[in-house]
Amino acid sequence: MSSRFFTAAGDSSSESSSDEEELYSEEETAQKSEEEPSEEEESEDDEESSSDEEGGKTGISKFLKNAELSDGDSSDSDTPKVVKSAKNKRLEELDGVIKLIDNAIKINDWSSISTEFDKLNRQVVKIAGSEKAPKQYIKTVADLEDFMNETIAKQKVSTKKMNATNAKGLNAMKQKIKRNNREYATEIDKYREDKFDYMMSDDEEEVAPVEKPRSKKDIYVTDVPGEDDQGFSTVGRGGRTLQYTPESIFAHLRSITESRGKKNTDRAEQIRIMERLLAVAVTPYQKIRVLLTVISTRFDLTTGSSVTFMSQEQWKMADQELDTLLEVLEENRNMVVVENAEPWEDDEKPPQLTAGEKLKIPGSVVSIVERLDDELTRSLQHIDPHTAEYIERLTDEQALYNKVVRTMLYIEELQKDTKLEIPQENANRIVMRRVEHIYFKPSQVVNILEEKAWESVPSQFDSKITPRGKAEDIATLVQILCTYLFENSADIIRGRAYLCQVYFCALHDQYYRARDMLLMSHLQETIGNFDISTQILFNRTLVQVGLCAFRAGLVYESQNTLLDICGSGRQKELLAQGVMIQRYSQVTPEQERLERQRQLPFHMHINLELLECVFLTCSMLLEIPLLAQTGSSPDIKKRVISKNYRRLLEFHERQIFTGPPENTRDHIMQASRALAAGEWRKAVELISSIKIWELMAQSDKIKAMLSEQIQEEGLRTYLFTYAPFYDTLAVSTLSSMFELSERKVAAVVSKMISHEELAAALDQVNSAIIFRKGVELSRLQSLALTLSDKASGLIEANERTLEQRTQGTANAFERQGGQRGGRGGRGGGRGGMRGDRGGARTRGGQQFGGGALGGAIKA
Repeated sequence: MSSRFFTAAGDSSSESSSDEEELYSEEETAQKSEEEPSEEEESEDDEESSSDEEGGKTGISKFLKNAELSDGDSSDSDTPKVVKSAKNKRLEELDGVIKLIDNAIKINDWSSISTEFDKLNRQVVKIAGSEKAPKQYIKTVADLEDFMNETIAKQKVSTKKMNATNAKGLNAMKQKIKRNNREYATEIDKYREDKFDYMMSDDEEEVAPVEKPRSKKDIYVTDVPGEDDQGFSTVGRGGRTLQYTPESIFAHLRSITESRGKKNTDRAEQIRIMERLLAVAVTPYQKIRVLLTVISTRFDLTTGSSVTFMSQEQWKMADQELDTLLEVLEENRNMVVVENAEPWEDDEKPPQLTAGEKLKIPGSVVSIVERLDDELTRSLQHIDPHTAEYIERLTDEQALYNKVVRTMLYIEELQKDTKLEIPQENANRIVMRRVEHIYFKPSQVVNILEEKAWESVPSQFDSKITPRGKAEDIATLVQILCTYLFENSADIIRGRAYLCQVYFCALHDQYYRARDMLLMSHLQETIGNFDISTQILFNRTLVQVGLCAFRAGLVYESQNTLLDICGSGRQKELLAQGVMIQRYSQVTPEQERLERQRQLPFHMHINLELLECVFLTCSMLLEIPLLAQTGSSPDIKKRVISKNYRRLLEFHERQIFTGPPENTRDHIMQASRALAAGEWRKAVELISSIKIWELMAQSDKIKAMLSEQIQEEGLRTYLFTYAPFYDTLAVSTLSSMFELSERKVAAVVSKMISHEELAAALDQVNSAIIFRKGVELSRLQSLALTLSDKASGLIEANERTLEQRTQGTANAFERQGGQRGGRGGRGGGRGGMRGDRGGARTRGGQQFGGGALGGAIKA
C-alpha cells in the first residue's frame, strides 16, 4: 500500500511539474505579446495574479493533493490546464475591484471607494493602453458619479452629518471623478443614453483614442529662447527643458497641489518652481494663486519631518510673500480671498471678472497669519533664551504684528460687503491674536509696536474697531479690543479676552479693577471646563493679580491669591514655564510632547524666584504674629496659613548651625526668626538685602513698604508675646521701640482690641495701654476646655451617625412615659421603673447627657 502511494505521488508530481513548466512558458509568451510592463507596480500585480492562479499551495500540501487525486480517479490527472492571458487576468482583477466598489457603495463607505477607485484607474491603464476603456469601467465611473451627486444632494438637506473619515473620502472623490470623467465624457454619454444596449453591443469599431492630457508634473518645451545668464536652463524628466510661462502657471499649481501630502515629495524643489512662476506671473489673479500655494508649501516643510519648527529663513520668506499678497489684495479690491469659495478647475483659462461682482479665490489670510504666529512661537521655544539668537529672533515679532494689524483691516473691509458672507469668527480670531501680542507687555513697548504697525499700513486704510487716533492710549486700545470680543464672540475666545484684560490691568497696578473684573467673571468656577491653554492663562492672570496686590501693600490679599499656585509646588507646570517629570510618573511620550508644545516662550515668563520671594515674604508677615498669638494663648486653635512656609521654617529651626544667608529662601527664614525674637531692624535689613527686588518697578518704594509692614507686624508680635507680663504700657515706649508714630501705634493697638486679639484697653488720656488680668486661663483650664470641646464634638458625631444608620427611626419604639416595649426592649416592667425614676426625662429614647463631664460642660 505504501509503495503504491509513493509511486502515485511521484507520477503526479512529475506531471504537475511538467505542466507548470508549460504554463510558465505560455505565460511568458503571452506577456511578451502584450506591452512591456515597465513599472514596478505592473510586475508586482503580474506576480500576485500568477501566484493566485497556481492555487497558493506548494511543497508537501501540493504533493498530498496530487496523491489524493491520483488515488481517487486517474482520469482527473488527464484534464487539461486552463491557461489565461495577462489581459484576461487583469480583466478579472478589474471585475474584483469593481465588485469591491459596489459593496462600498451599498454601505456608503466613501473612504473605501476612494481607495478602490485609485486601484481601478491603475488597472485600466494596464488593460486599455492605446485601446478604449472597458465597458464595465465606463459603467462603474458613470454610476459612481451619479451616486456621488445623490449623496451630496442628500447631505445638503440632511441634519445628520457624515463622520470625518467618510466626509474626507467624499471630498477626495468629488475632485477625482471630476478630473477622471472629463477624459471619458463621450463614452459616458453613450452609456447614459441607453445603458442596456451599450453593455450588450459587441461592435469593436476602432475609436480614435482621446488624447490624454500631458502629465502635469513636468511640462516640456523643446527649445527655450531665454536661458540663464550663464547659459544654463532647467531640465526636467527625460532631459527636456522645463517651461515657465504665464500660460503654464495653473497646470504647475495643480500638479503641486495634487502631490501635497504624498510621500517622497521634494517640497524644496516645488518652492523653487513656484518662485519662478511668481516671477513670470502677469495678472493679479495669477500672483494671488501662486502666493497662496507657495506660502502653504513653506509651512509643509516642517510637516512629517524631524524638524519641529520653521527655519528663520523660510519664515521670513513666507512673511515677505504674505506682505506681497496683502499688497495685491489691497490694490485689487475686485478679488477677495475667502474660505467658502469654489476652486477653479479649468487650467487653460483664468476666470473672467463680472461687472459689479467680486472674484472669490479659495484661501484664508487669517489662517496664514495664525500659522506664522505659531511657527514663531515654536522657534522661540527651541532657541536658548540666553543667547543673542533669541533676541534676534524676537525682533521678527514686530513684522508679525504688522501683518496682524493689516489682516485685521482686510477682514473689516471684507465684512462691509454682506454678499461675501464673511463669518464673524475670522474677525474674532485675528483680534484675539492682536490682544495676545500686547496684553503681557508694558505700555511703552506696546506704544512702539503700534506706531510701527500703523506706519506699515497705507494711509487710505483705517480700522473701524481701533482707529489710528486711539492707538496712542494703550489702556483704551486693550479695552476696545476686549470689548469687541465680549460682544461678538462666545465661550473660549470671550474668556481669554476677559483674562487678557485682567492681566493687563494687574500689570499696570490697577489692582481693584483687576480684582473686581476677575470676581465678576466667575471664571474661577468654570475654568475647569476650558482647554488647557486657557487654564494656563488663568493661572498667569491669578499670579499677576497677586503680585499687583503685593506692590500695592496688600499683604493678606497677595498671599491669599498666590496660595493656590505657590502652595502646590508646581509653579513651573501650572504657568507653562517648564516640564516637571516626576520619577514615578505615568506620563506617556505623547503627553510629554504635548506638554512641551504648550510651554511659553521665555520673554513671556513670570520670574518664579520673584514669585516665591513675594509669597514667602507675605507668609512671614502673616505667620509670625499668628505663631506668637498661639504660643501666648493656648486656648486659641492652631491655624496654619501656609503649610509650605511652616515646613521651611521648621526645617530651618532644626538646623544646628546656621550660616550667612545664600539665597532668597535663607534671607526670608532668618528674617522670620529675627522678627519672632523682636529684632525687627535685623529683619528689615535681611529682607532689603534680597537682590530680586531690583527686578520690580520702583524697587525703593517696595523696600520702604516692606520696612513699614515689618515694623507693624513686629509691634503685633511683641504685644502677643509679652502682654501677660505687663499691667500698663505707654504708647510712647512702643513708638520709640519700633520707630513708629504714636498715632500709628494707637491705630494698631485699637485694631487688635476691636478684633479681640488683645485683652486690653487704650487709655487715650494718659496715652497708655491697660491690660486686663485674670482673663487668660491657666494651662490646666485651657486643656480642660479643649477636652470638653472634643467630647461635645464626639457626642454630636455619634448622634449624627446613629441618625444616618437608623434613617430617622431610632425613637420609633419609644412609649409614653419612657416605657419601652417589644422583645428587644429589656421588658416593660423595667422600662416603667426607669420611667418613674427618670421623671424629668423627656420623650425621645435614651439621650446621653454626658455624665459628670457633660454636667460640668452645662454648668
